[in-house]
Amino acid sequence: MAPLLEERLPIQSVPAKQIESSNKFQYEPGRTLVKNHEDYEYEDLLPSFPDITWGPIESLPYEDKGLRGDPKFRNLLRDATDVFDYTPKIGTEVHGVNLAKLTHAQKDDLARLIAVRGVVFFRDQDEFDIEAQRELGRYFGTLHKHATTSVPRKKGLEDVHVVYAGENAVDQRALFTPGFLWHSDVTYEVQPPSYTSLKVLTGPPRGGGGDTLWSSQYAAYDALSSHMQTYLKGLTALHSANMQASDTRALGRTVRREPVTTEHPLIRTNPVTGLNSLFFNPGFVTKIVGIPKTESDAILKYLTEVIATTQEMHARFQWGKNDVAFWDNRTTNHTATYGFAPHRRHAVRVACHAERPYLDPEGKSQEDVLAALYNLPKVNKDGSRQSNYND
Repeated sequence: MAPLLEERLPIQSVPAKQIESSNKFQYEPGRTLVKNHEDYEYEDLLPSFPDITWGPIESLPYEDKGLRGDPKFRNLLRDATDVFDYTPKIGTEVHGVNLAKLTHAQKDDLARLIAVRGVVFFRDQDEFDIEAQRELGRYFGTLHKHATTSVPRKKGLEDVHVVYAGENAVDQRALFTPGFLWHSDVTYEVQPPSYTSLKVLTGPPRGGGGDTLWSSQYAAYDALSSHMQTYLKGLTALHSANMQASDTRALGRTVRREPVTTEHPLIRTNPVTGLNSLFFNPGFVTKIVGIPKTESDAILKYLTEVIATTQEMHARFQWGKNDVAFWDNRTTNHTATYGFAPHRRHAVRVACHAERPYLDPEGKSQEDVLAALYNLPKVNKDGSRQSNYND
């Protein structure tokens, strides 16, 4: 059995007030202070914004390692002590597997499992340091270098994205609506990422916030009527990096690569699973090509609601120190949660470029596959059958 979460989390804050008459500390909600950086274990992985520039990303070769994986994941899971799904549609947690010591066969199985389940979680990966994280990412493909967001202070790690919030972090609720914060990473690239890992180095204590949610775009596709699926299969959307670039320049920072706007299909097919998914995220999609703006805006608003509010397609993860999430950026969206001040939250992300998004006319539905596997009746979407909502 895995140890309790509070046994694994570092306390990243110190009480602001000590009771003079005893050796115990007094707990005062909202009165904790973040430790200074001077003695911080991950000083070299703190965020920086180097003044460097790169040229455009050229066409990149990509071979999906998930195609080599065992359909039953036997290589990866042979040493696992526990494996369980979060929901039928998305999310699996694996215990007993050391990501720093995977064989090639296990890495192939991992890629396939991520493609099938959307996001896979691993606890207590203390040996999976930043070099091991980059090495595993490079096994899957060419690592993506972000044009605007922070990278580690240590030079030579420009293909690592730093997620950091300390005592002076901006509350994102002042800037964005919750629905807008759902996104898949850098979908404006010509070849957006597939396999992406995030490792939390430091986080709030248990119950202190900072969770991450993922939303299945396989399930989002299946949430649509057959009429809407057919309609969207004929459409493409524009994904733009312009907002990130303009915000970066407004802060006086260097845009390391000029922003691009790329046209991608609204429905794409995963090459490993053969399943169709919605390929849309509120953070980067600016419009649907070839239809009136009013129509485009209405559809984008509808798709945002499907992604953000359909609970059955969500998986929520409460982080502990050295926990790792691995997700398929092609077929999931994700969003951070806030309200964890005054705690520090520090994580590092590595992602590899994938194929250019495409739609296979023979692409399948995850819902249809699950229905056949478990002998389930066809899902009713037209409201003709009586519902028994009893939760």
